[in-house]
Amino acid sequence: MRLEKIIAVALENANYDRYLLAKAVGKRADQLSKGAVPLVDMDIKKYMATDIAIHEIAEGKILVSLDV
Repeated sequence: MRLEKIIAVALENANYDRYLLAKAVGKRADQLSKGAVPLVDMDIKKYMATDIAIHEIAEGKILVSLDV
């Protein structure tokens, strides 16, 4: 799937809130770069942590919501 479509699905899963999606991707990418195991079948050595995080959110493996 093309990156534009993946980002569109991830944005939909973040209730179309770009700021919320950016924060979620950044937080998850930080976790991945510190050694967390990816929830999707992507090699952390081959792909950037942000790409993996976007795929995880697009596939619904990571739920994005506001913490109240």
